[in-house]
Amino acid sequence: MKIFLPIFFIIMTITLYALMKKLYHHVKHPMLVPIFTSSFITVCTLLIMNISYTSYMNGGRWIDELLGPAVVALAIPLYDHRVLIKKNIVSIFISVFIGSFIGIISGITMSLLVGVNKELLYSIAPKSVTTPIAMEISELLGGTPAIAAVYVMVAGISGAMMGPYVLKKIKIRNSISRGIGFGTASHGIGTARALEMGSVEGAVSSISLTISAIFTSILCPIITSFIN
Repeated sequence: MKIFLPIFFIIMTITLYALMKKLYHHVKHPMLVPIFTSSFITVCTLLIMNISYTSYMNGGRWIDELLGPAVVALAIPLYDHRVLIKKNIVSIFISVFIGSFIGIISGITMSLLVGVNKELLYSIAPKSVTTPIAMEISELLGGTPAIAAVYVMVAGISGAMMGPYVLKKIKIRNSISRGIGFGTASHGIGTARALEMGSVEGAVSSISLTISAIFTSILCPIITSFIN
C-alpha cells in the first residue's frame, strides 16, 4: 500500500495535467490554463478523499524533483538567443528593475489599503519572485514564508492565465517585451507560459525572472523599511 499510493499520485498528477492541457488546446480560455485547472482539481480531489498534503507528496515530490532539471534546461533557449539578449541587455535590466519595483509597491499599497497586519504585508511584498527566494525575503522581513509561497503561486498562475490576454489588449507584440513581462511578474510559471508563446519570449523571461529575484532581494528590505 505504501508503494502503491505514491505511484498512484504520480500517475494521477501527470494524467490530469495531460488531460487539462488537451482541453486547453481545444478551448482557448484564460481560466482553462492547465497549471490552474490541474492544480484546482487535484486540491479538490485531496479534500474530498480526505488525503493529507504529506501523503500526496510521497508521490508528488518525485515530480517536484524535476523542477531543478527543468530550470537548468532554460539555459538552452538562453544560449540559442544569446546574441539577441546581449544586444538588448540594458533595456532588459531597466525594464526588470522598474517591473520589480512596481511589483513590490503594488503589493504593499494594496495591503495598506485593506489594512492587513505587517506580518501579512511582509509576506505579500516579495510575491513576484520564485518561491524559495520569496520565502527567504519574507522571513527576513518578519513575514510568514508559507503565506509568501501561496501569494507567489497566485501571482504565477494569474499571470499565466491573464498575461496573454492583457498583452493582447494593450497591443504588446514585441517578443522581448512579452518575455520581460512574464518573467518579472510571474516568475517560473510565467516563464513556462512564455515558452509556449515562443523561444525568444521564453529565453527573455528566464533571464528576467533571475534578474527580478536579485532586484527584489535588494529593494524589498529598503522599501519596507519606510513603513511605520
